[in-house]
Amino acid sequence: MASESTPNQKLPTLLIIDDEVRSLESLNRILCDDFDVRTASNTSDAMAILEREWVQIILCDQRMPDRTGIDFLSDVRERWPEIVRIIISGYTDTEDVIRGINQAGIFQYITKPWQPDSLTLTLKNAAQLFSLTRENELLATEMKMSPRHAEAAVSRRRRAVRERFHFDDGVIRASTSPMNAVCDRLRQIAPYDVSVLLQGESGTGKELAARALHYNSLRWNKPFVAENCGAVPDELLESELFGHKRGAFTGAVGDHVGLFERANGGTVFLDEIGEISPAFQVKLLRVLQSGEIRPVGASKPMKVDVRVIAATNKTLEEEVRRGRFREDLFYRLAAVTVHLPALRERAVDIAVIAQNYVEQAAVTFGKTTKGLSDDAIAALGRYPWPGNIRELQNELQRALIMAPEGGSIGVEQLSPRVLQTATSRVSPQPDAPAPESVPQIAAMQGTLRDRINILEEQVIRETLIRHGWNKSHAAKELGLSRVGLRLKLQRHGLENIHRLDVTDARRAAG
Repeated sequence: MASESTPNQKLPTLLIIDDEVRSLESLNRILCDDFDVRTASNTSDAMAILEREWVQIILCDQRMPDRTGIDFLSDVRERWPEIVRIIISGYTDTEDVIRGINQAGIFQYITKPWQPDSLTLTLKNAAQLFSLTRENELLATEMKMSPRHAEAAVSRRRRAVRERFHFDDGVIRASTSPMNAVCDRLRQIAPYDVSVLLQGESGTGKELAARALHYNSLRWNKPFVAENCGAVPDELLESELFGHKRGAFTGAVGDHVGLFERANGGTVFLDEIGEISPAFQVKLLRVLQSGEIRPVGASKPMKVDVRVIAATNKTLEEEVRRGRFREDLFYRLAAVTVHLPALRERAVDIAVIAQNYVEQAAVTFGKTTKGLSDDAIAALGRYPWPGNIRELQNELQRALIMAPEGGSIGVEQLSPRVLQTATSRVSPQPDAPAPESVPQIAAMQGTLRDRINILEEQVIRETLIRHGWNKSHAAKELGLSRVGLRLKLQRHGLENIHRLDVTDARRAAG
C-alpha cells in the first residue's frame, strides 16, 4: 500500500509491473515510503491504471507471460512520452538492452538481484528527471505565450550586468586613487569602436577593465567572450577562436562554433596576447584586417563584426623591438593602449579594497565578522603584493576563514609572508634602518653571533605584531619569562616599540 503523503508534498506516483506476486510485494514494501506505489501483475491491468491515473515512473519486468516489458513500454512511450520508463530483469541480454534504449526509450535497465538503496536512488533520480522535464515544458510554453515578457526579463538582466561594470561602481578605489585617471581614460574610449590593448601585471584587473569597456560601449547588449591565449596551443586556439567543421581533424566529431562567431556584434577579449606564436600572429592579423574568419576545414570564409580588446602582462613594444611580436599586429591591436597600475603603485586603495572584499566574502561564506583590525590593515599596506589584487583576495579569504566567528580579522590571521614583510618594514625609530629579511641574513657578512642577533630581533618583532603587542602572550609563545623578554627588548633597542596606527601605515605604504 502506498504511504500517505503530507498535504504540502505529494509523493511521485510509481507503477510497478511484475507477474511474480512476491516480487511485487517486496518492491512495494521497500519503495512505499518514498513513492505513491501502484502495482499490476500484467500489462492489461497496468494499461488500465495508466488510463485513469497520473503516473510519473514505471518499473516494469522484462519477461512476462502476456508480452515483454520493452514491447509494453514502447506503447507507453507513444501515448505518454513524459513518463520515465525503467526495465528490471534477471537476464542481461545485450539485444534487450539495446532495443529497450532505442525502441522503448528506457531511462535505465536494472538487473536482478537489485540492492534496495541503489534501486531507491535510481527511482528518485527518475522522479527528479520527470519534474525537471515538466518544468522545462512549462517554461517553453510560457516563452511562446509571452515573448515580450521574456524579452523584458532578459533586458533587465543585461542592464543589471551593465550597472555592475559602471566605471564609478565597478572599480573599488579610494578618492585619491591613481585608478581615477585610468577609469577616466576607459570611460572616454569605451563608446568608440576601436581596438584596445590593456597592459599591466597579472592580477591587476585587466579582464574587469575589458568588461567595463564592453558594457559601456554601443555593443553592451551583445555577447562578451574571453579567451586566455597563453593557455591553449596553436591548433586548439585556432579552433576555439574561429571554429571548425566536422572531420577537420582527428576528434572533430561535429561542427564547432568559434568565439568570434559567437561574439558577432559584440566583443572578444584576448588575454595574454603576448604569448601567441608568430605563426598564429599571422592568422590573427588576417582576421583583423579582413573582418572574416575561416573555420578549420571550411571552404569559405564568413564575415564577423566584433570589437577586439587584448591584454598582456608584457611590454609589447619591447617584444616588437626584439622581433618576437609582429609590428603590424601590434598596431592593429593597440589603437588605444591603457596601462593598469600594480597594487603596490596604488597602495592608497588597499584598505578600501580589503574592507570591501571582506564584506563580500563574509556574505558568500555565511560568516559574521567585524572586519579588519587597524593592525591588519597596516600590515596589508606594507606588503608589496606581487600577485596584485588576486593575491590580496586570496589572503583575505584565508584570513576570514581563520578568524573567529563574529570577531575582527587581526594580524594573527595573516599569512607568514605578509607578516614577515610587515615586520621588516616597521622600525621603532624613524632614523633606524629596517632589519634584514631572512634570505638577506643568510647571505650577509658578519659573525654567527651578529647574524643570530639580527634573526632574534626579527622573530621577536614579528611575534609582538602577531599578538597585538601583548608582551605576556609573546613571551609565552617564545618560551620566555616577561623579565627575559624585557631584557631582550632592551638589548635590541625595542623596549619602546609601538604599533603603527592606520594613518601612519597608509602614509608609509604611499
